Amino acid sequence: MDDLIATRVQLGRGQGSAAEAFSAALAMTQSPACRHAFLRTLPEEAQAASRDQARQLPLAGLPVSIKDLFDIEGQPTAAGSTVLADAPPARADSAAVARLRAAGASLVGRTNMTEFAFSGVGVNPHHGTPANPADTAVPRIPGGSSSGAAVSVATGAAFIGLGSDTGGSIRIPAALCGIVGFKNTARLTPLEGALPLSTTLDTVCAMTRSVRDAVLAHEVLANRRVVLENKPLAQRRFAVVRTQLLDGMDSAVAQAFEAALRTLRGAGASIEEIELEAIRDLGTLQSMGGFTAAESYAWHRQLLARAGEGYDPRVRARIERGVAMKAWEYVDLVRARAGWIAKVEGALRGYDAVLTPTVPITAPAIADVAPGAERDEAFFRVNALLLRNTSVVNMLDGCALSLPCHAPGSLPVGLSLWHGAMHDDTVLDAGLAVEAALQPRH
Repeated sequence: MDDLIATRVQLGRGQGSAAEAFSAALAMTQSPACRHAFLRTLPEEAQAASRDQARQLPLAGLPVSIKDLFDIEGQPTAAGSTVLADAPPARADSAAVARLRAAGASLVGRTNMTEFAFSGVGVNPHHGTPANPADTAVPRIPGGSSSGAAVSVATGAAFIGLGSDTGGSIRIPAALCGIVGFKNTARLTPLEGALPLSTTLDTVCAMTRSVRDAVLAHEVLANRRVVLENKPLAQRRFAVVRTQLLDGMDSAVAQAFEAALRTLRGAGASIEEIELEAIRDLGTLQSMGGFTAAESYAWHRQLLARAGEGYDPRVRARIERGVAMKAWEYVDLVRARAGWIAKVEGALRGYDAVLTPTVPITAPAIADVAPGAERDEAFFRVNALLLRNTSVVNMLDGCALSLPCHAPGSLPVGLSLWHGAMHDDTVLDAGLAVEAALQPRH
């Protein structure tokens, strides 16, 4: 499947048109592969596709999907819920959507998501759960919360899937669906017009089909130019954190991860194992529910009082953990996080990036974690595993890239490259080199 940049080149040569690409994407949104992936499609955007290709804008009129978390002018923003179904239409596009439009994107539709973005699994009891396109035999979770966004990119219904990442909501579905997800440093992209989960941790970012597409998407969303040094792997220094982040890997993930490390070492990369003991402190730091519980409850408390019965019970339970957090505990958490960030950044100084499995498991069957109290234990166990590695980067206020590292024909496994705040260009630059080294395996 061609990525966005390759398609742009083809359009420039007169091979096809953005309107044709948009029509194909729109048809895909209605296919069985995209069942439950879209909450609304936007066929009226077809005219914009031809116009923006002619204007030679960066996204060339090509189809992009929008997570149901973001305002689109004239439409309600329900965040995958039913309790906001009658919300007034947005008066303007969110800042992220406006930037995508300005760059020439044609919006193919609004994508399904975990209700209010509060889970890494991607299950939605109101609108159904889109199945992971990587396995047509067993319906598997797509990952969340940006579930529909991932499916839209993996099936070819969009070149870019706009989403958000508070604890891994871009990187988890990217890893499970076999595509690329980039979580930038949070301050680089605007949150205006996006329904919040955690104002401290929320990041606006996207999924794509390649790392070079991720670079382009980030440049559009952050309104900045990525500086690439194009250093070869032989000049790269990576760390592998052994503390907790490699625990509990299933055999497929362990094999893919070790194979990726061998390939990168064979290409000349320096890879050093380190103990990052500060990782063990995260459980204590977030024992009261962390920023997400406190900040989501602050936003939801009035809506819960009015329409709490309409919430996904699993989401409601996690939001209501914020009731118990006291003001002094929140202030202590802010201070403790700052100290923790300084400790971790010091340990990572001198490395281009840390290498870890994005998530320690491959996608489980939807049936194992589907809505129902009898499956709550399995759901929360899977959710905790999926979020464990990715949430470290959000607490670090860092940046991270997930790209596929699995063998052909097997369930997708994501390799994560991550670092602290404002190392975005280095992580993307290294990601291009890593992707090129691993590409023959796909």
